[in-house]
Amino acid sequence: MKTPLRTIARYFFSGMLFIVPLVATGYFVFLSFSWLDGLLNLPYPGLGFVIIFGAITIFGYLTSNFAVRTATDWFDHVMNKIPFIKLIYSSIKDLIGAFVGDKRKFNKPVLVTINKENSLHQIGFVTQEDLSDLNLNDMVAVYFPHSYAFSGNHFLVPKTSIKPLNISGPVAMKFIVSGGVSGFKEQ
Repeated sequence: MKTPLRTIARYFFSGMLFIVPLVATGYFVFLSFSWLDGLLNLPYPGLGFVIIFGAITIFGYLTSNFAVRTATDWFDHVMNKIPFIKLIYSSIKDLIGAFVGDKRKFNKPVLVTINKENSLHQIGFVTQEDLSDLNLNDMVAVYFPHSYAFSGNHFLVPKTSIKPLNISGPVAMKFIVSGGVSGFKEQ
């Protein structure tokens, strides 16, 4: 027999499961809009977001044009010649490029055998399949994101220890980042 206190607690946690993600998402969006509006110091909420989103989209359109692409390639070349700036610029560009663009890196989820004795496995993403420059022809580079964090580990793994997974990169990333809670369904 259910006690009234248990019933109230169940309703409370059920409501919390709905309200907390909704409020947290709304708050994050509000903070993002406020921060972007603050960058441009505009009087109308949300206008900064629209302007910045539009400007980035226009730059994206222009950089896919051949004439502008030549200029951006030249700019990349110059930035990659300046010590220290090269480190920051190329790292940020590669990180963003790993998630968006033509050279996405987190689109090959694999299951990696970590410990054969205990049948311990971990899901990761192949980021480099060819390590011949390091004389490691039988290995690949795999990135293992951490759950609930913007960090991870990078390992060089024998090709025999990986098994490609038949799921998309975003689904695998969501599964890993959620600590396995989210499951493997596309939403």
